[in-house]
Amino acid sequence: MPAFAFDNSYTRLPERLFAPARPAGASEPFMFAFNSQLAEDLGLDVSWLEQNGAAIFSGSTSPEGAANIAMVYAGHQFGQFNPQLGDGRAMLLGEVVSPQGRRYDIQLKGSGPTLFSRNGDGRAALGPVMREYIVSEAMHALGVPTTRSLAAVATGDAVYRETALPGAVVTRVATSHIRVGTFQYFAARQDVEAVKALADHAIARHYPELEGREHPYLGLLQAVIRRQAALIAKWMGIGFIHGVMNTDNMAISGETIDFGPCAFLDVYSARKVFSSIDRNGRYAYANQPAIGQWNLARLAEALLPLINEDQEAAVAAANTAITGYGEIFQDEWMTVMRAKLGLGEARESDLTLIQSLLSMMEEGQADFTRTFRALYTVAQSDAADAAFRSEFADPQKAQSWLNDWRDRTAEDSIEPTVRAEQMRNTNPAIIPRNHRIEEAIRAAEDDGDFSLFGALHAALADPYSDRPEFERYQAAPLPHEEVPRTFCGT
Repeated sequence: MPAFAFDNSYTRLPERLFAPARPAGASEPFMFAFNSQLAEDLGLDVSWLEQNGAAIFSGSTSPEGAANIAMVYAGHQFGQFNPQLGDGRAMLLGEVVSPQGRRYDIQLKGSGPTLFSRNGDGRAALGPVMREYIVSEAMHALGVPTTRSLAAVATGDAVYRETALPGAVVTRVATSHIRVGTFQYFAARQDVEAVKALADHAIARHYPELEGREHPYLGLLQAVIRRQAALIAKWMGIGFIHGVMNTDNMAISGETIDFGPCAFLDVYSARKVFSSIDRNGRYAYANQPAIGQWNLARLAEALLPLINEDQEAAVAAANTAITGYGEIFQDEWMTVMRAKLGLGEARESDLTLIQSLLSMMEEGQADFTRTFRALYTVAQSDAADAAFRSEFADPQKAQSWLNDWRDRTAEDSIEPTVRAEQMRNTNPAIIPRNHRIEEAIRAAEDDGDFSLFGALHAALADPYSDRPEFERYQAAPLPHEEVPRTFCGT
């Protein structure tokens, strides 16, 4: 019996959508992380992979039936169009269908150069691999649609950036790796046949309810808009900053993809940027919703020939869909924020209450995650007011807002215990804070010590619970612990 029951639908598309790839392998593969629960969910042989995964997931051995392809795509990077990108350091190992009937890609990332590497080495360093594993799995535990991490392998080989770094490969799982940039690649070449083949594949894979409809390609655009609006609203609700929202990093499945210089807010700031390459703040925290709409407009442009043969009619329909994103996002964001504040029936005044809290947090240098978690404790007991106030530079102003919040919650018919439980499940106690990720990376890179990585991963597996053994992961960084910049792994 093969280790993977691959059924590689993407390789049945026109060959110009991808190129053959061969992983470079590793001299001394060591699998330091294996997601056995995910493997079981995918229907894989867990015990066999625990024994043989280092060779498979480092690219040293290619399993029977593997696709071994790199996907081609284009993309707007910081607003500038690059007509050819593609999987420069990733390779689609293959597709599997889970016992529940869902199809998933299994992809090696950092496995060596491909046709699309553009003179790069195609490798990944240990630090970015650890970051992707930690953050993607944390996002899943936080309830945010995301690609997953199946395994992480140290290769025993050096990769060269500014200095020599230990190399590694992460195995990524996604419902697909089709991006806005995948459509852009073929649209830029006026290859309508390929755009249609890709769109039909995307509909069958992600939006089968659209098959047979009168306007399936407009429906595809509308469906992607809804999923992206909901996704970005969830990002905003946990203080997540993606860092590189290029069109080649937006998956049409509605999953978070490509964890490069991503980070979570500590002190709340609407204009916060972590990425070292985002010098002008294009992808700052508060800009993410608008960037999402901008990216979706690029998808609309690529789909125009399919939406309607009459270009004027196609543009009008696409514009209506894109314009509708704003209202969809606002509704999704308000749903997220009302849940975080424990509000029931919608009130017009809710937006003012939410915005006044965010403004007060920014002015008062309050920690994003700890403030909302403290509000949850207030919902449990009036005696917790002091903990909430302590997060702000001006405790008196914080108490004034808290009084307004109590007046608002009194208007709802929600039982206090129900409200508190709702707030507990939307306001995490633990997030993958930048300084803790860096701490784990330093220990692994400098000393070969993966214990901090394991402890952080264990803490993040249940982020909505207060557990004494993981109390250190709830603390905000001290001034000397802050990590103000994150870096792309290429």
